[in-house]
Amino acid sequence: MGLFSKKSAAPQTQSQDEIDLAAEQKVTFRAVFLGVVASVGGFMFGYVSGQISGFFDMEDFGRRFGNYQDADGWVFSAYRQGAIVALLPAGALLGSLVAGRIADTLGRRIAISSSALFSCIGTIIEIASTTHWAQFAVGRLITGIGIGALSVVVPMYQSESAPAILRGILVSCYQLFITLGIWTAEMINYGTHDLNNSASWRIPNGISFLWALVLGGGILFLPESPRYAYRVGREDEARNTIARLAGLEPSARSVNMQIDEIRMKLEEEKAGADTKWYEIFGPALLRRTLIGIILQSGQQLTGANFFFYYGTTIFKATGLSDSYVTQIILGSVNAGCTVAGLWVVKNVGRRKALIGGALWMTMCFLVYSFVGRFVLDPVNPASTPQAGNVLIVFSCFFIVAFATTWGPLVWAVVAELYPARYRAPAMALATASNWLWNFLMSLFTRPITDSIGYFYGLVFAGCCLALAAFVWLFVIESKDRTLEEIETMYNQKVSPRHSNHWHAEVPSGSRDAEEKPEVHSGSATTSSHGEV
Repeated sequence: MGLFSKKSAAPQTQSQDEIDLAAEQKVTFRAVFLGVVASVGGFMFGYVSGQISGFFDMEDFGRRFGNYQDADGWVFSAYRQGAIVALLPAGALLGSLVAGRIADTLGRRIAISSSALFSCIGTIIEIASTTHWAQFAVGRLITGIGIGALSVVVPMYQSESAPAILRGILVSCYQLFITLGIWTAEMINYGTHDLNNSASWRIPNGISFLWALVLGGGILFLPESPRYAYRVGREDEARNTIARLAGLEPSARSVNMQIDEIRMKLEEEKAGADTKWYEIFGPALLRRTLIGIILQSGQQLTGANFFFYYGTTIFKATGLSDSYVTQIILGSVNAGCTVAGLWVVKNVGRRKALIGGALWMTMCFLVYSFVGRFVLDPVNPASTPQAGNVLIVFSCFFIVAFATTWGPLVWAVVAELYPARYRAPAMALATASNWLWNFLMSLFTRPITDSIGYFYGLVFAGCCLALAAFVWLFVIESKDRTLEEIETMYNQKVSPRHSNHWHAEVPSGSRDAEEKPEVHSGSATTSSHGEV
């Protein structure tokens, strides 16, 4: 019998061994600190995404990069605004595609540090822009390359390092920090938007350096991913990192089990032929590859960035006197509810949360679209204040659903989805699909809304409904499972609808691990399980 065996599809409780092993792991400061520092990569993503919406209403930014019209003053055409917004996710798309190779070559930590510092080059180009909008846009493109690489490597590093009991929360911290970054950018924009010179937009831009330096330097003081360390032959380092992050001794039972699982998966891989990146499209992995792509694409197709990229433009059209205030309200709801989302990640199954969130967002967009199209006065929005209030309220309801479900959970699920030898290229491809749809929506949202108005929300409503069905049919329940257990569930083709009741059979050799401590000699590790 293998290390794990599939049980009956009927509901079963966890085995006593699983309960004991879960209880053995502790919530440690080291693990939380690791997750928080790495999540600054998400903060950088949120900050550069959130600031651009406010720039378009700043007088100096419009004077330098917009077009003057007698009736409206300095304005941006739909395609110029779309290009400036869209070149950040276009760069991120490129960065995400190369991130896997960088992470496998340099290691997770160095890849994170170098990507964070690379983004500073783009910020310099943006700040140096004077009158050519294309220069500013190219700066966003280069910044995006670093941001895109971080969006792959940070969740990968967190998922490979965190104890199973904390992994979902720590990976979801990436999304929490995205929302905090958006909120921070909106607050800083609000504080500078009345300035009459370039400081109104150059100050928010320049602050980006701070987040890059915090992450680029801080990550170097953290340990390397134990799974990466083991794969490159640093077994003792991997064991000690797993133990410290879980608050255990290196010879503890759950540490031995995780090392055994990593070793067995690595031996299985070495027994096969050399792997190639394109094997993620082979019969063994195609299903998981497509699940990751659809989930990451789906996070964009829920329509969340519709509000964050174009929020000041959208709510100005409802007759609100200060759309910056509205953006701060939405950003505050987003950040606050993502904190609540961490509770959802820890206590609610992945499947239930994703399905429920998608259905709730469908309802919000239906109300948003029909009220905006049939009730709001398009010529004089101030004459229909109740309709404007409904749009704001249901925008907030939408963000509550997104921030507690699809925002944090997609990063966690995709980070858990792939076997170790394919994790880097598969996560890179999945994240690239996120950035691809981010780019397309950024580029075409203004032209589409100029054409069909609030009916654009019906597109997102249909996508959310389809995503709920997709999760119910294809996504397994992976809450509180080790990465190796999740791999076994996919290998055994566990039914998604019954996956919550599947449990692992603990190998008998690990039950005596605490009574038979490890003996270390050099780089080799000898245990009761044999030689590693």
